[in-house]
Amino acid sequence: MDWSAAALSLRLALSGVALLAPLGIALAWPLAYGRFRGKVALEAALLMPLVLPPTVLGFYLLQGFGPRSPLGRVWEAVTGGTLVFSFSGLLLASLLINLPFFLQPLIASLGSVDRRLLEASATLGHGRISTYLRVALPLSWRGLLAGAILAFAHAIGEFGVVLMVGGNLPGRTRTLSIALFDQVQAFEMEAAHRTAFALLSFAFLVLLSTAWLRSREPR
Repeated sequence: MDWSAAALSLRLALSGVALLAPLGIALAWPLAYGRFRGKVALEAALLMPLVLPPTVLGFYLLQGFGPRSPLGRVWEAVTGGTLVFSFSGLLLASLLINLPFFLQPLIASLGSVDRRLLEASATLGHGRISTYLRVALPLSWRGLLAGAILAFAHAIGEFGVVLMVGGNLPGRTRTLSIALFDQVQAFEMEAAHRTAFALLSFAFLVLLSTAWLRSREPR
C-alpha cells in the first residue's frame, strides 16, 4: 500500500473534520430549529454535494479555485501559491463536499431533542446560543459524533473532486483513492487489492459505528 498517500488522506480527513466541526455546529442550529425566508433554498444548496456527480462538483470547484478566479487571485496574492493542485485547495474542497455528511446526522439528532428542555432553559434566562451550546448540543452528541465520522470517512475515500482539484502529485495531493486508481491502471493488482481491501474494511467499520450510534439514540 502507498503509505505516503495513506498519510496524506489521513491528514486531509483530520484537518477537514477539525475545520468542519465549528462550521457545522454553527449551521445546524438554524437549520434544525430556525424559521426564516430562504431556509429551504439554503438547506438545498448545502446538501447539493450529496446528489451532484463528483466530476460536476469538481469542475465548478476547479473554475472557482483557478488562478483566474477572484478567489484564486486573492489566494495567490496572499500566499504566493495557487489553490488548485495544492493541499490547501484539497482541504477547502473537502470542507464543501463533506459539509452535508456532517450536517445531516447532527440536524436529525437535534430534531429529536425534547422541546420542553429547550423551553425550560429559556425560562431560566438562557438565550438561544446558550441553550443550544449547553442543552441541545450535549444531548445531540451521538449525531455530532456520527457526522464527524461520516465526514471523515467520505474525505478518506473521495476520488472525483480530489482528482480534478488536486490532480495526482505524490506527497502533495495524491490520496489513497488516487493511488488505487494508479495501481489499477499500472496493472499492479496485488497492490490494488491491498489498497482496496483497506478502504473496504475502513468503510465497513464506519458504517458499523454509525449504525451503533443510531441504535443508541433515545426514542
